[in-house]
Amino acid sequence: MSTCFHCGLDNPKDTPYSVVIFEQPEPMCCPGCAAVAQSIVDNQLTDFYRFRTEKSLTAPSIEEQADILAQLSLYDEPELQEDFVTSTDAFQEVQLTLEGITCAACGWLIERHLAKAPGILQNAVNVSAARAVIKWDPNITTLATIMADLKHIGYSAYPFSPEQEELSYQKTHKRFIKQLGLAGIMTMQVMMLSMGFYFDWLGNIDEDMRSYFQWISLVLTTPVVFYSGSIFYLGALKALMLRGVNMDVPVSLAILGTYIAGIKATVLGTGEVFFESICMFVFFLLTSRFLEHRARYRATEIASNTMQYMPVSATLYQAGKTKLILAKKLTIDDIVQVKPGEVIPIDGIIITGDTQIEESMLSGEFLPVDKGIGDIVYGGTINQSQTITVKVTKSPKDALVNQILNLQAQAMQQKPSIALMADKLSQYFVLAVLTISLSTFFIWQSLGNPDAFWIMITILIATCPCALGLATPSALTSAMANLQKQGVLLKRADVLEEMTELTHIFFDKTGTLTEGLFSIKKAWIGDDSAKDVFESAAYKIACSLENGSEHPIAHAFKKEDLYPVENLENHPQMGLSGTINGTKYYCGKPAFLPCIIPDKYLGAHVLLGTETTLLAAFWLDDQLKGDSFSTVVELNEHYTLGVISGDTEKNVNALVNDLSLQEIHTQASPADKLAIIAKHQRIGHKVMMLGDGINDAPVLAQANISVAVGNASDLAKHATDIIFLNASIQPVPKMLELAQQTKRTIKQNFWWAIGYNISVLPFAIMGMMTPWMAALGMSLSSIIVVYNSSRLLRETGVRTDYANLKAQHNIK
Repeated sequence: MSTCFHCGLDNPKDTPYSVVIFEQPEPMCCPGCAAVAQSIVDNQLTDFYRFRTEKSLTAPSIEEQADILAQLSLYDEPELQEDFVTSTDAFQEVQLTLEGITCAACGWLIERHLAKAPGILQNAVNVSAARAVIKWDPNITTLATIMADLKHIGYSAYPFSPEQEELSYQKTHKRFIKQLGLAGIMTMQVMMLSMGFYFDWLGNIDEDMRSYFQWISLVLTTPVVFYSGSIFYLGALKALMLRGVNMDVPVSLAILGTYIAGIKATVLGTGEVFFESICMFVFFLLTSRFLEHRARYRATEIASNTMQYMPVSATLYQAGKTKLILAKKLTIDDIVQVKPGEVIPIDGIIITGDTQIEESMLSGEFLPVDKGIGDIVYGGTINQSQTITVKVTKSPKDALVNQILNLQAQAMQQKPSIALMADKLSQYFVLAVLTISLSTFFIWQSLGNPDAFWIMITILIATCPCALGLATPSALTSAMANLQKQGVLLKRADVLEEMTELTHIFFDKTGTLTEGLFSIKKAWIGDDSAKDVFESAAYKIACSLENGSEHPIAHAFKKEDLYPVENLENHPQMGLSGTINGTKYYCGKPAFLPCIIPDKYLGAHVLLGTETTLLAAFWLDDQLKGDSFSTVVELNEHYTLGVISGDTEKNVNALVNDLSLQEIHTQASPADKLAIIAKHQRIGHKVMMLGDGINDAPVLAQANISVAVGNASDLAKHATDIIFLNASIQPVPKMLELAQQTKRTIKQNFWWAIGYNISVLPFAIMGMMTPWMAALGMSLSSIIVVYNSSRLLRETGVRTDYANLKAQHNIK
């Protein structure tokens, strides 16, 4: 009975289905497979059959395809797409999880098939993650059509979700356990038989009994080679198909070479067999891969588990009544009721109630934060005290938790220069290993050494650069996970490398070194008839203008009843202007107002006036954050520190006088701040700038490394490299120390990996090692690298006692 050329299943007797492939009719088991194969031929994609390494999944029948299209049409519903489809300009983009991918040829087929489909602008398939990112024109095609098109060629697709990612991990984890368990059990059995020969435990047995034991060892080794070791062959095959080499290439050659030589020796009854070495090699290598898999998961689950904090349901408040609905169905402007002890289901603003919120899942800080009317709350945080109602301000897909996951995913896609160097070095190292092993074989063969083949195999095993390939990614993943646990998000993985070269650190004052919680401590109103400053028309005008600003100073101007403002303009670091009832007003720094200002009002923080008249002056009060002093003291030992502020010299000095900063720049406009940073960079300094990420975008973009402090509500800004979810600057010393430790760890990993391979190579070349010794040493080398990197997951950095520091420096 013949088998289906497409899926490999048995064909019905005298099957009527066939498709001409490579100029030859090939039998098909059903009309579904025939339709898929014909589609592949019609689209000139028959190379898929040439390069694939496994048979495709069974294709759906014609009737099933019609049903599938009807079911997939649901994915075109706008309400459903809101959760996973993003829109850019006039196009749409989605990330799909793919089922049915068996090898690299599948990714090749999907990419080229979609490239021919109308309306598809971009598509990229990640074979190892079984995911595709697709961008399309909604005016030409639809998501359901794309998914049906994929189904038509044998691949099921559905929108990617973290929950599905967790299932994928569990599936891989179970496969590792099965492969590792099989290899471990068989290794023990084969080793027991082999030890009898090595140590003469079996006495002088005859050749028939020896041959019998070898055949048993061959039977026990075969599933280890073809099941447990399959992960290495697939990796090697993918690399070769892409016209490259990776560390799986020498591994695969060593396993298969030893196995084939063992079969030959067993069948012919002459020569050495090393079945125990094969089993040990596969077992040890799988152990190191499994530990790497676990270490990566431990690092990534810190990010992925944030989604586990999100509740499935939410209490919707409508017309004085409450009802339980799915949290995913919440839309902007919905009102949600959250009781004490409940998890907040979505990002929003508190409209009634005062409470305390635990935000440890975001910032790592378990102390509750006081929240009241007008304050922002985030999905996944816990309401601890009182019942509150929250107005939804973000859709589920735009919530902070999802933004965190997206940022971390983007960061991990970018490799620092040391990682790129490691990748390149690994390829050259593999080529060198292959060349040395082959040359050694021919030299020993020419000298008549009967063990020439086994010496070559030993070299391939002993010098496998697995540890070298793990050196950088394992360390970076662990370090980034540690930082996220502390509420620090990196938007670029290579920023850790740049941190180790810093010489200068500059702080913005307001909202970075200080609390940014301004209050009006003194005011002057030009209208003498106004008895209460806060009830005057001038104060109401100032509040109306400041309502259009995100700057921390604007929070000092709060009033319920506001004037409508026309033509409102925000002038960064200067102030605001706008028209109220036909008159244009200016509110901001003295230098911003066009009218004449008496000297006694030049020290005010905020002035209000028209083109010709000064109407009011306001003096504000702010204070340093509780951890600013301790943080600056820690940093002062290693870096040159400074503050760049738009405030007056008097106000800045009054606040930062005790901080021992080497540089203080005051009354700096955005252009001035930019010039200060650029001046330092021109003379070779590496500068980090910390700001609030709102009005400091230009200078943050100019700095070598930029940090947005406590700006979680503005994660979409692209100016910064690092985001602190907490308003505190305390993570800075720990972050810089972790960067240094990461660099040291990567260097240690490199020196260990390279040093081990170089030191073991002469012994392997001289034939002083056996394959099982090489397998043990190579595996231990990889395990050491993984363990060394996993130490970065633990919290690092120096903890400073604030009270003792104040006493040491005589600060009151």
